[in-house]
Amino acid sequence: MHEQLWFTAFLNQYLAGPVTELLRALHVEPKYPQAPITNSAAMEVLVFVFLIVLFTLVRSRLSVDSPGALQHIFEGAHGFVEGQSHEIIGHHSEGFTPFLMALGFFILCCNLLGVIPGFESPTATPVVPLGCAVCAFVYYQTQGFKHTGIGYLKHFFGPSDPNMSWVIKLPLSILMFPIELISHTARMLSLTIRLYANMFAGDMVTLVFFSLVPIGVPILFLGLHIGVSLLQTYIFVLLTTVYLAGAVAEEH
Repeated sequence: MHEQLWFTAFLNQYLAGPVTELLRALHVEPKYPQAPITNSAAMEVLVFVFLIVLFTLVRSRLSVDSPGALQHIFEGAHGFVEGQSHEIIGHHSEGFTPFLMALGFFILCCNLLGVIPGFESPTATPVVPLGCAVCAFVYYQTQGFKHTGIGYLKHFFGPSDPNMSWVIKLPLSILMFPIELISHTARMLSLTIRLYANMFAGDMVTLVFFSLVPIGVPILFLGLHIGVSLLQTYIFVLLTTVYLAGAVAEEH
């Protein structure tokens, strides 16, 4: 059985039976039926509950006359993401801000969770960054079809030039279609590996220095871990915004 964190053991103690039955109903046989919930899944649940409570708290304390510190933090983050998406996507970018904000806060909390003793960063496990990458992929593809309809498929046949002869355009489109499919699929791989590799390396470096020099020195690497967490969150959201811009681009 895999080594369980205390929160994982707590969830498995009370939810192992229902989770195992659910997995079997989906024709998935858990490796450990007595402990089907992994550390990464437990940490994701913890982050989800934390964000729901945090968002509810912020919503209940919204004030125009006397905004609190928490509201200022969220308004600053919202303004930053909205401003960045406006620069990259354009004037119709406001509708994408809620998704980008939720994605960014989820990844940031997952990254920073490993700093707290007794927990670990779920993004240091490949399946969690992959899930975030799949969500980003599905979202921007959906928005592309929503924005331009079936015409969105033109993105997969290369640049459209009305002055180009069909004799050249047809074979070029046939060539570009599989290349574009591979390119879009590779985006998920790129997002996954970048986030996973950096968070895994950060966790390992911090763990090694805690083992070798348990006093003083690890604080420097905890600071580095926090910096990497912030940077990787920003890069993930930035790349998702760039992919959105390509999917919903308008020709003027």
